[in-house]
Amino acid sequence: MADTLRGYHPRTMRDCWLDASRQFPVLLLTGPRQVGKTTLLQHLAEQNRRYVTLDDPMSRALASEDPALFLQRFEPPLLIDEIQYAPQLLPHIKMAADARRTTGLFWLTGSQQFLAMRGISETLAGRVGILNLLGFSLRERLGLTLDMPPFLPSPDRILAREASARKLSLKQVYEAIWKGSFPALIAGPARNHDLFYSSYVQTYLQRDVRDLTQVGNEAGFLRFIKACAARTGQLLNYSDLARDADVSVNTAKSWLSILQASFQVVLLQPFHRNLSKRLVKRPKLYFVDTGLCAYLAEWTSPETLEAGAMSGPILETFVFGELLKSWWHHGQQPRLYYYRDKDGVEIDFLFVQDDKAYPVEVKKSAAPGQESTKAFASLKHAGLDLASGAVLCFCKERMPLTDNLQLVPIGTL
Repeated sequence: MADTLRGYHPRTMRDCWLDASRQFPVLLLTGPRQVGKTTLLQHLAEQNRRYVTLDDPMSRALASEDPALFLQRFEPPLLIDEIQYAPQLLPHIKMAADARRTTGLFWLTGSQQFLAMRGISETLAGRVGILNLLGFSLRERLGLTLDMPPFLPSPDRILAREASARKLSLKQVYEAIWKGSFPALIAGPARNHDLFYSSYVQTYLQRDVRDLTQVGNEAGFLRFIKACAARTGQLLNYSDLARDADVSVNTAKSWLSILQASFQVVLLQPFHRNLSKRLVKRPKLYFVDTGLCAYLAEWTSPETLEAGAMSGPILETFVFGELLKSWWHHGQQPRLYYYRDKDGVEIDFLFVQDDKAYPVEVKKSAAPGQESTKAFASLKHAGLDLASGAVLCFCKERMPLTDNLQLVPIGTL
């Protein structure tokens, strides 16, 4: 797949971040390690905004041991990288924000929610805006138009995206899936794929797990991550994960919370209402980055991945990531679920707005038929009216199935 020119890639979040900076005295940008948080904020920073990273041992020590002096040395407007390493700063940031009573004073980044999120929610309530950044979206990596609303399978939004979409072949989609969405593999100099991911995993284990949690069994934790990767797109089953990692179920639950807090996995909740007891209540597990997922599951090429047992689940995982990015990178939280009842009727993704249902199915097919939307009829049993829906697939052109259902090429994402 052709990527845009090497160098800074425009990000969807640009306008959203600047708008939020005009509303809040403190902004926090969270997300996985190495997705471009610092690069984005340094690109957007005004000329007088200072920068300091708590990755630097001396800066971290000063921030932890004498936070008041730290903020005298680094006065706002200020960008502080990796805020989770010095939660002692947060009360002093609050005092500075209250004293100055202006917006855009502090921009913070954090690769984990372990300490930062808890401290921020307790200390900076009402003063902080929190946004989440993931790796490059498909549109970002291809250099396509970013100025459009988040994805929803409605005719107007699909038409808007279609106008600037690029047609992608099966081969191109699985190349993107296998490569992943980390900027270093897309926008920077050419890198060895396996070396990048092996280094990423080691850095994650050392800095995000060992330094910030009580995980002592790194070998077991690595087995656990690999077990999660192998089960992306599946219903969460703690017993299976615990068995594969050779740990207790309680340990599996604790470790999964670490993967969630560090943005490596996301749990997609099922749609249900109290009035409908026929619906499944367990969440589905999705890896955030498909490249990391494929590496951990030991798929050595796009071709073997496309032809292998994980071909369907990894495609579904890729689509989920794109849906999530289209909302998070606009600073919005989608009302996004999956649907499954006790009879096994399932819909991959379900947007719900104002009691209207917008279902999305993902099919590894060039010509899905009417049967691909058969499950949509079950939504009425959940008390929802079908607004419009889509089947994301490998068709060459958008094609209507009914008045409010259509086949949509995956490249439209």
